[in-house]
Amino acid sequence: MAASPEDPIIKELQEFTTCDVSDALCKLKYRNGGFLSGLTMWSPQRQDGPTKIVGPAYTVKYVPLADPAPKHPTHYIDSVPAGAVIFISCPPRTPNAVYGGLMSTRAQFLGAVGSVIDGRFRDVQEQRDLNFPVFARDVGTAPPAELVKVVGVNVPVKLQTEDQDMEIRPGDYLIGDVNGVVVLPKELAKETLPLMKRGVEADGRMAEEIKKGMGFTEASRKFR
Repeated sequence: MAASPEDPIIKELQEFTTCDVSDALCKLKYRNGGFLSGLTMWSPQRQDGPTKIVGPAYTVKYVPLADPAPKHPTHYIDSVPAGAVIFISCPPRTPNAVYGGLMSTRAQFLGAVGSVIDGRFRDVQEQRDLNFPVFARDVGTAPPAELVKVVGVNVPVKLQTEDQDMEIRPGDYLIGDVNGVVVLPKELAKETLPLMKRGVEADGRMAEEIKKGMGFTEASRKFR
């Protein structure tokens, strides 16, 4: 999977929030508007600031050590494509962190735009000192080796929560900001973009009229 910063879809997605993406995906009946529950911003700030990441997913699959699947022969972090968003899938309820500061140091050097950890990560201050965007489920202190191993890189993975049945595939677009993280299936991207534009324009007109005193119901009926 090559992640080109010149990808016109990435350039267009930069204009929209995760909420805009979800609104458009809901119009296409894509489940939960692509929202990936439980993943929030930890770096460069904790749920604050204008940080936004947009890029194709580079996926990493961790499983318990007892899993019969062979361990991936090389370290995933050395193959991160420029422009990618790293997505780490970790077995649920794993107490150890599966991602740390050295991973972000290498990812940043290779040109990744951020990391999404479906599990725990560590070295919070180190991540912030790098000014590297990290979204995660929670934090931890211990490294992963005593409990889990990587068995797949650039393979489809499932969101590790009982709340949703969501799949993230290599090359799907991941968008993250202060609202959370959304996955935009690559085959829906071109269809979704014009819906986002129309939705943002409609909401802008609604906001203008609501500020002037128009009721929400009337504004919604008029512009949406």
